[in-house]
Amino acid sequence: MKRSSGRGTAPAVAAVLVVAALAVGCRPVTVTRTGAPDSKGVHLAPTTQAPPPLRSHAPPAAPAAPAERAAAPRPHRTGHPAPRAARPVMAAGAHGAQVRELQARLTQLGLFDRAPTGYYAAVTATAVRAFQKQQGLPRTGTVQPALWSALRARTHRPSRADLYPATSRPVGTPDPRCLTGRVICISKRSNTLAWVVDGRIVSAMDVRFGSQYTPTREGTFAITFKSRRHVSTLYHTAMPYAMFFSGGQAVHYSADFAARGYTGASHGCVNVRDKAKVAALFDAVRKGTKVVVYH
Repeated sequence: MKRSSGRGTAPAVAAVLVVAALAVGCRPVTVTRTGAPDSKGVHLAPTTQAPPPLRSHAPPAAPAAPAERAAAPRPHRTGHPAPRAARPVMAAGAHGAQVRELQARLTQLGLFDRAPTGYYAAVTATAVRAFQKQQGLPRTGTVQPALWSALRARTHRPSRADLYPATSRPVGTPDPRCLTGRVICISKRSNTLAWVVDGRIVSAMDVRFGSQYTPTREGTFAITFKSRRHVSTLYHTAMPYAMFFSGGQAVHYSADFAARGYTGASHGCVNVRDKAKVAALFDAVRKGTKVVVYH
């Protein structure tokens, strides 16, 4: 039997090593010879260290925002919303008890020269503007809360007589000649007649006067005679409850005044449109009662 020369065994050994490498997990190794091949085989020398044990891989962290990128400034906000404009307490078109009170209070200040009606229209708005001017406030013609408070502070609470006066315009302060005795006190300024007893107004009523062609005379007079169902002999018109004080001029009821108001005028007499009131006055006065007609 021939002795093996060793050349045939080297390839076989190399094949075995390759199989072994595959079996250990495919880690790369280098096959080297330590010398001339001989029967003693080959030596294996690993050329790299074993890799570290496998670890679980976490998802990459999001990149940090650049330090120089500052947050955009936010608009400054206050803790409370901006206040809304105050709604007016009263304005044109309003009506009711509060408007009537407003008008009565403005009358106390001499700014409203009519009887309260409870309707907020042009005359009331003009009076409100006048008060706003006095207070140094914008002249809007509407009643704001501050204005209403100021008006209430400067006036007293209106009485029922203030809220529902007997005449369309305030009677005002009677003429000094009307303050003593029993006097029929007639004001052309306010278009009113007041029955005054010892300085106290007992009753008041709306009146109208003669036109510019037949004016009502002014001065101090006295009742000369009375006629309950008088008819004018000059104009042939009815003059109920006539109380004559200066020639043919008299205080009496006028159906025309009751129907048309201040659209018309008398021929010099003092017309009264409230029939019940003039009838009561007719019964109260006597011949010789003083009459004062003034402007």
